[in-house]
Amino acid sequence: MNDFGYFRSIIENFEKINATQEENIKKAASLMADAIANDRLISVYGGGGHTTLPVGEMFFRAGGLACINPIMETGLSVFNQALKYLELERTVNYGSAILKYYDLKKDDVLIIFHNIGINPATIDAAMEAKGNGVKIIAVSSSYWQNEMPADHFIRHPSKTNLFDYADVCIDDFNPVGDAVTYVPGMETPVAPTSNIVDFYIAHLLEIETVNQCVEMGIIPPVWSSANTPGGDKKNAAYLEKYRSRIKML
Repeated sequence: MNDFGYFRSIIENFEKINATQEENIKKAASLMADAIANDRLISVYGGGGHTTLPVGEMFFRAGGLACINPIMETGLSVFNQALKYLELERTVNYGSAILKYYDLKKDDVLIIFHNIGINPATIDAAMEAKGNGVKIIAVSSSYWQNEMPADHFIRHPSKTNLFDYADVCIDDFNPVGDAVTYVPGMETPVAPTSNIVDFYIAHLLEIETVNQCVEMGIIPPVWSSANTPGGDKKNAAYLEKYRSRIKML
């Protein structure tokens, strides 16, 4: 079918990640594998709107790590009213309040997804985590962070970028504006790419983390599908282990 180049745009983004981000993904996975080795949770946060969806993609998912701790804030998510979450992701100190509630400690691991990487809900969360000695893996776009004007009104007052706070930076190369497909006769592009690409990065992190755990002689905790025969029985031990530690279980 004629998708006006959408499929090719996504594949090119995947290929760019594969060609340039391997080392960063391995470094991030090393932090995650060490967390598993030391029986720590791996927390995941999205800085607002559709960038909260990768949090759900990594949590309680067939084939996903059972030790994922989603820092799930409905107010920032697409399950809030759209204009409300848009306002909240631009609200100073909202992100830090969320991180304070989850009370991450020194050397805990936090993955932050936000392809724009400049808004207050993202930067305040990163600043709060950094101040507590948390190790931050940032998944974001260098294009947005570098190309948005320093005085743009959606920026955090500090004018900093998410990558400024991260121990490991993973570039998703999301283009400014997100949507990439131009249909003839339409001036406004359609079909964004950010969530497809960030889901891909999330699963690359899982794959490499599991690989590194196995190389360390550790069998990492991975969910089986609850909808397959025997799935609930397989997951029971992980539910027993993590139910009191992960707020969203």
